[in-house]
Amino acid sequence: MFMAPPATDIAPRDPLLPRIVRLRGKRREIRGVWSLEVVAEEGEPLDFAPGQFSMLTAFGVGEVPVSVSGRTRDGIGLVYTIRAVGAVTAALCGLRTGAPLGLRGPFGAGWPLEEAAAREVTVIAGGLGLAPLRPAIEAVLAAGGRLVLLYGARGPSEILYPADLARWQSARRAQVEVTVDHAGPEWHGHVGVVTRLVPRARFDPDTALALVCGPEIMMRFAVSSLREAGLSDARIFLSMERNMKCAVGFCGHCQFGPHFVCRDGPVLGYDRLAPLLRIEEL
Repeated sequence: MFMAPPATDIAPRDPLLPRIVRLRGKRREIRGVWSLEVVAEEGEPLDFAPGQFSMLTAFGVGEVPVSVSGRTRDGIGLVYTIRAVGAVTAALCGLRTGAPLGLRGPFGAGWPLEEAAAREVTVIAGGLGLAPLRPAIEAVLAAGGRLVLLYGARGPSEILYPADLARWQSARRAQVEVTVDHAGPEWHGHVGVVTRLVPRARFDPDTALALVCGPEIMMRFAVSSLREAGLSDARIFLSMERNMKCAVGFCGHCQFGPHFVCRDGPVLGYDRLAPLLRIEEL
């Protein structure tokens, strides 16, 4: 008689084989950007660590890496905020509720929240870079830590997660500053690049951690401003983007010096990144 092997003998899921998930819902955030809620077909909860990414497949089109931007309200699914800029991302954003898609992961190293819990954390985000930081922000506030959030967008109509920003701003231990590159007379907030907000941030450079995500040029200037404010390289963490394909360090597409961004990152300490970022076109 055939007997199924005990659960402990079942092989782990192949990291190169997508599992089938379903699109449970989606929401337009700003022009060209959608948040997709995905749940497992089996009904089991999907888990992740803040800062990790998944490989999402639009069947018949292709696969792309996308950072996890949160959990569904019931906690069983994951949320991905995606800008439709190419064939795969456009196909994912165009899926209808109930449609299947493929998911591998989550993969990679996340934000250092063990160190950040119940302490000062300064978050600097530019544009869609707020999406990978959203779960970390929620975790810091839930743990009772003090949050300083500096966020920059191109214009008022491109501010991501306005409801979340308002909620975070009302938190007792939070300082939230938002700036835009350009705006009309109806905008009464800050105007200018996000790094100009660093002098306004109230944090102790000897104890605070800084989490940074956005365009690479913005992150370089953010690091410079944080260092001028007194933070050491070991207290600054960046989420890096490179051309990730296999997501498990096999193919080498995302190699950045001695690191594979998919495996060793995407979150890396600036003390490890500084020598590499000085090398042109690396």
